[in-house]
Amino acid sequence: MAKIGVIGGSGFYRMEGMNLGRALEVSTPFGKPSAPLQEAEAEGVELVFLARHGIGHRYNPSCVPYQANIYALKSVGVTHIISVGAVGTLRKDIEPLHFVVPDQIIDRTRSRPNTFFDPIAVHVGFADPFCPCLRKVLVAQIRKQGLTVHDGGTYVCMEGPLFSTKAESALHRSWGASIIGMTVLPEAKLAREAEICYATIALATDYDVWHDETVTVEVVVGRIQKNVSNVQEVLRGVFPRIADLAGKECECRSALKNAILSDPAAIPDERKAAFRLLLGKYVDLD
Repeated sequence: MAKIGVIGGSGFYRMEGMNLGRALEVSTPFGKPSAPLQEAEAEGVELVFLARHGIGHRYNPSCVPYQANIYALKSVGVTHIISVGAVGTLRKDIEPLHFVVPDQIIDRTRSRPNTFFDPIAVHVGFADPFCPCLRKVLVAQIRKQGLTVHDGGTYVCMEGPLFSTKAESALHRSWGASIIGMTVLPEAKLAREAEICYATIALATDYDVWHDETVTVEVVVGRIQKNVSNVQEVLRGVFPRIADLAGKECECRSALKNAILSDPAAIPDERKAAFRLLLGKYVDLD
């Protein structure tokens, strides 16, 4: 069965209209996640919500404990993750308050751990960084609700926490990228390493700095708050459709099958407990 994780970004800190369960305090080998995991249920589907930036928005994008977040969701049985986050748009046709479900990423981060598996070598395929099956149902549900959604596009993930310079914005536009944000990486990479289907709903809040508009926190949060109720409705409608994916083949859920290059004997004893949850179905770590 599917168990769906929702990672909420700026301005989206809790689920509404759900049957809420326990708030789970989870510890991982990579530290504590951003916030307690909030169990919930909707339409008969098990859910887990995590506030990416923590209670009170305490973590900037560079400091989010991404490894702990994804590991914690994996440890409670999450099979699919929908992430939600604010982005700037790099295209005139993607207007503020539009939805984007991107299909590609360019990594412009610099200082974030982006694998679970150091010090061993595990090379996971990442050509299609967002789960195609999950993307498809998200786009269909957003359209069903009469909202404007852009199917596909390249998400530039920058380091932050400062916004872009005009030169950077011009560069990213010259690459043909669609949107820019700060949080989809290493989240998507870690989800793939954890064999969890992952896709993101990006909420366009501004035109970055290439357009004649000043980007401020007030602008970003104000526009995302206008869309929060729409996001909640999309999620409620899509949960049963994701549950239907549980029995279908998806390459995300076997991403590690041929990815482990190191001899299992090279795995340090002190890392075996941490790796067991992720590698245990391929490597004997007892």
